[in-house]
Amino acid sequence: MAVERKKGKKEPREEFKALGAAEFFERYPELMGYSNPARAIFQTVKEMLDNALDAAEIAGILPKVLIHIQEVDAKKKIYKITVDDNGIGVPYEKAPYAFGRVFFSSKYVERQTRGAYGLGIKGALIVSQKQVGEPMDVITAPIVDKDHVYRFKLMIDINKNEPNVRMRGSWTKVGAWHGTRVSVLMLGDWKRGKSRTLEYIKRTAIIAPYADITVITPDGRMIRYPRRAKEMPPPPKEVKPHPKGVDLELLKRIIANTPAKTIYQMLREEFQAIGPKTASELLKMADIEPSTSPKELHEEQLKRLIEAMQAYKKFRAPSADALSPIGEKLIKIGLKTLLKPEFVTAVTRKPSSYAGHPFIVEVGLAYGGEIQPSDTPILLRYANKTPLLYNERSDVSWKVVSEIDWKNYKVSFPAPLVVLVHIASTKVPFKEASKDAITDAPEIEREIRLAIQEAARKLKRYIIRKKKEEERMEKIVTLMKYIPEIVRSLSILSIDPEKRKKTVDEKLLEEKLKEIIAKELGIPKEKLPDVVIEID
Repeated sequence: MAVERKKGKKEPREEFKALGAAEFFERYPELMGYSNPARAIFQTVKEMLDNALDAAEIAGILPKVLIHIQEVDAKKKIYKITVDDNGIGVPYEKAPYAFGRVFFSSKYVERQTRGAYGLGIKGALIVSQKQVGEPMDVITAPIVDKDHVYRFKLMIDINKNEPNVRMRGSWTKVGAWHGTRVSVLMLGDWKRGKSRTLEYIKRTAIIAPYADITVITPDGRMIRYPRRAKEMPPPPKEVKPHPKGVDLELLKRIIANTPAKTIYQMLREEFQAIGPKTASELLKMADIEPSTSPKELHEEQLKRLIEAMQAYKKFRAPSADALSPIGEKLIKIGLKTLLKPEFVTAVTRKPSSYAGHPFIVEVGLAYGGEIQPSDTPILLRYANKTPLLYNERSDVSWKVVSEIDWKNYKVSFPAPLVVLVHIASTKVPFKEASKDAITDAPEIEREIRLAIQEAARKLKRYIIRKKKEEERMEKIVTLMKYIPEIVRSLSILSIDPEKRKKTVDEKLLEEKLKEIIAKELGIPKEKLPDVVIEID
């Protein structure tokens, strides 16, 4: 039976509206890490510091960064965060988009970078203008522009995802300064965010000992991490995508931008690890004519090509040229100068790959010295030179560290042990959008385990040597304690009954006894007094 509807009454209808990128993140700032006022300060400093280091490293410039955090309104808890760097700067025509458009980035390439989402500092601006309503202040001196310094005050048009420039200006450059200074206002909680923020800066200084980093806190405290090395890791090179790491959407984008006339030509020119023979075999597997124009391929053919790429077993491993590992020397410098351990070692593994993406695992171990003992190893996690501070127990590195039987390496807890794990990759497999923890991909887990075990074997050898040295020192102390008494006793026994005088020189006797002890222990006699003095 038909249902009668009242005249004039509208049927309920659900309205749909597409969300732009800026509007989406304005609604869900927690996806960018801005979940609360304490995290907001941490996240803003993190993004600005990462950008500052990238801007210098990309041109082989030794980074110098100043971070200034000021409380500008105590009642409303508004903070001004300013970061000043000596990087390459931003060209005048690109600056508004670099800071005022979400997903506008120079990082959409196959190479290792600290970030790859095109969010970064723009997330801070979205949160800032929503909470405080003031524009971001940007001053930049591009290295390629010898004559001008530019200034912008800008916001983001949330609906259009376009920069809204409130003020722009320029002046003549005086001197050779190049770089960028960015200031943003943020609702924050320094009291709760202080420890994480300062720890992030410290851990960045550990992994980048070639950088000079200074931070001025809201209470006027200045902390400086001076440069401790003048060499930098080699910058990553841009490489073509590896076929194992290509999905359907990426393939479509490559096809849309390729100048190749045939699919055979495109495979050879747009991908690494595909030569003439491999291209022909892939197209045969996908049942595609080599002369077909890539822009004429339909959806089903594209899917078959992706399936062929995934099934093909003879690809060369992805190129490691796109990676920039820290290197064992710099890791040891960073750990040694900031943690002041008695022992430090580092291991950089050979390049490996997962799902068509190259990666390198590096591990550093620091032991003893000024490191405070703890019930578990102190874990320092890094992804593409960026410290990871949150969700430690969800990370693959923690899984490996906690599964290792440290007693096999002569480490008994509580112990003063720090384990540093760095993963360099063109695509780090994070568990979540917040990029706080790395998933336990089998290939990555295996490399971390092997790197830690290699470093731990070096630590074991050191601990064994140290134990033997301590035992030898104890022997020396024990024997040296009796020398004066033995000398006196022998001296008394040597007295001539008639002359009632000692027939031996006590000093000479003492030296002879030291010679015997030194020979027995295998050390030079002249070191005996020094050893005893040090122990006492």
